[in-house]
Amino acid sequence: MKRSKTSFAVFVLPAFVIYTIFMLLPLISSLGLSLFSWTGYGEKEFVGLSNFSRLFTENPFNVRFFNSLFNNMKFFIYTIILQNVAALVIALLLNKELTGSKFFRTVYFIPTTISVVIVGFLWTLIYNPLWGPLNYVLKSVGLEFLAKPWLGDPKFALLSIAVANAWQYVGIPMMLFLAGLQSISQDIYEASDIDGVSSWQKFFYITLPLISPVIFIITTLTFVGNFSAFEIIYAMEGTLAGPNYSTDILGTFFYRTSFGQRAGAPPDMGLGAAIASCMFAIIGLGVILWFNLYGKRENY
Repeated sequence: MKRSKTSFAVFVLPAFVIYTIFMLLPLISSLGLSLFSWTGYGEKEFVGLSNFSRLFTENPFNVRFFNSLFNNMKFFIYTIILQNVAALVIALLLNKELTGSKFFRTVYFIPTTISVVIVGFLWTLIYNPLWGPLNYVLKSVGLEFLAKPWLGDPKFALLSIAVANAWQYVGIPMMLFLAGLQSISQDIYEASDIDGVSSWQKFFYITLPLISPVIFIITTLTFVGNFSAFEIIYAMEGTLAGPNYSTDILGTFFYRTSFGQRAGAPPDMGLGAAIASCMFAIIGLGVILWFNLYGKRENY
């Protein structure tokens, strides 16, 4: 028992202290700051829930807030489709242990280790409407009607950024899916072969149900990551999240409000903290709801 407590102190306590200093205390401080009006210097003025009232009812804050929330939802859906579905397909192929599988595992995971700034710069070059390779290839194969100013078109800008984001992080869900697939006993598949089960039936009735815990974890991580995202939008579209705020998400809206990046507006740390509090509430409620739905499904 004494040894168990010692092990806890040695391995868990340092991590808990670091988490408390760099995550928990700033979070509590941010929640408290949302009740004040403060420009980042000088004295704070207590305003109660006024910042939240401004955020939900005062123009342009309410317009920008709901626009960024809607864009965040679209960004999440794009990521689920582009990143996680692609990761599952790649994991299924790599699980077959074909020649070069280990090499391709490394290749698909490498972008995860690259700086977001570099990824954003790289994909900005790819999407360049004048000399970017994407439009060049489309024109070369007779699909010039598909060539667009990808980051300059409000209809495609967010989707284009989601593609870049999915390319960078597809390696993480791929590895998780692969681990889940490799944990499935081959005896189950051999028994299904004897019963004459088709490949599609194996996938839908054996593989998917058995990797559902992995799908649950990946979906949760994707949701949290997307609703706290900032870097990729900043790297490719800047803090104004253009064109015309079509790529604005909660993270960029928070940054612009807190540090005075809105046109002619001073920093508003209190309102920014209110946005951060809403982000925390959305992520927390979303995760709790998802956990409850998954728990009920498992119990059923």
